[in-house]
Amino acid sequence: MGKVHITWHGHACFNIDMGKQIVTDPFIEHNPVALIRKEDLKADIVVVTHGHSDHVADALYIASRNHAPIVTIVELAWLLQDKDHSVKIHDINFSGSVDVSGIKITAVPALHSSSFEEKYAGNPGGMIISNGKTTIYHAGDTGVFSDMKLIGDLYKPDIAMLPIGGHYTMGPEEAIEAIKMIKPKIVIPMHYNTFDMIKQDANLFKKNAEERTNSKVQIMEIEKVKEFDFE
Repeated sequence: MGKVHITWHGHACFNIDMGKQIVTDPFIEHNPVALIRKEDLKADIVVVTHGHSDHVADALYIASRNHAPIVTIVELAWLLQDKDHSVKIHDINFSGSVDVSGIKITAVPALHSSSFEEKYAGNPGGMIISNGKTTIYHAGDTGVFSDMKLIGDLYKPDIAMLPIGGHYTMGPEEAIEAIKMIKPKIVIPMHYNTFDMIKQDANLFKKNAEERTNSKVQIMEIEKVKEFDFE
C-alpha cells in the first residue's frame, strides 16, 4: 500500500508524510497565506528546489530546530552550509539521488532561475520524492518544457505538484500541457493565490485539466490534511 498524507502550508510548501515527515520549500514566516508558525513545523527531511526567498526562507531554521537534513541543489547547498555549519546538507544535481532514512530524493530540471541573498545559487530544480511505494514530483518553480515527458517516463510519479500561478511560473494552460507529458494519477496545484500577481481560479484549472487529461486534480486547503492511497 502506498498511503501518504499531505498538508499544504501555502505557496510551494508542503508537509509530505510517507513514513518520514518531508517539508518542501519552507516559506512560512513572511508567507501571507500561511496559518502555521515556523516554530510548529515538524520535519525529518527538508527539501528545497531553488534559492529564491519564497522557497528557502525558513529552511535552515526548520532544519536546525528539528535536527533534520536539507536536500537541495549543490550550489545552493554550499551557500546554506556557509550560513550554518551545524545543519547536515545533502548536495545533489540533475539525475542525482540521495537516500535519507529510506526516502529517495532525485533532482530533475526546472525552467526558472535561482539566486540566494543576491548570489548565484546554481540551477533551479524539481524534486522526485519516493519511499518505494509512492512517488511525488514537486516541480518547484518552472515553466513548461518538453523534457517533462522524460520525467514522467522515467519516474512515473503518482502525484505531481505543479505551479499554476503564472507570472513567475507556468500558468494554468501551460500546466495542463505539463500534465499531458507527465501523466500523474493526481495533480496538486501550487504556487498560486499567495500574492495578487499569481491569482488563479483553481476550480477552473481543475475543470479544464480533468476534461483534457486523464489525471485528477486535488485542490488542497491550507492546513487540511489529505490522504492519498495508491495500491
